[in-house]
Amino acid sequence: QVQLVESGGGLVQAGGSLRLSCAASGSIFSIGGMGWYRRAPGKQRELVATITGGGTTYYTESVKGRFTISRDNAKKTMWLQMNSLKPEDTAVYYCNANIATMTAHYTYLEVWGQGTQVTVSS
Repeated sequence: QVQLVESGGGLVQAGGSLRLSCAASGSIFSIGGMGWYRRAPGKQRELVATITGGGTTYYTESVKGRFTISRDNAKKTMWLQMNSLKPEDTAVYYCNANIATMTAHYTYLEVWGQGTQVTVSS
């Protein structure tokens, strides 16, 4: 069994910063692409940023220049540094990863974390 656990959410004023963490644990052989998604109240879940195993990143337009995604493969951890936060960034943030387990080295499963709330006040 594998799982992703997010942490670092909270309440912050507009213009402030937060750093989200996503730690993978369990019987992990390899972690492929990872990413952060968010779901704002009344809206569909949207992609925020992704990072490949080799470190190539992608950001949705609305967070470019403000958010930075990173990962440490040895620690099986991913982060999302969020700066210059805006009220419209308020959402539940989810981490996502493609993970191959010790019992199936070449089969990648899509795993989701439980989510962490980020609230930005104006």
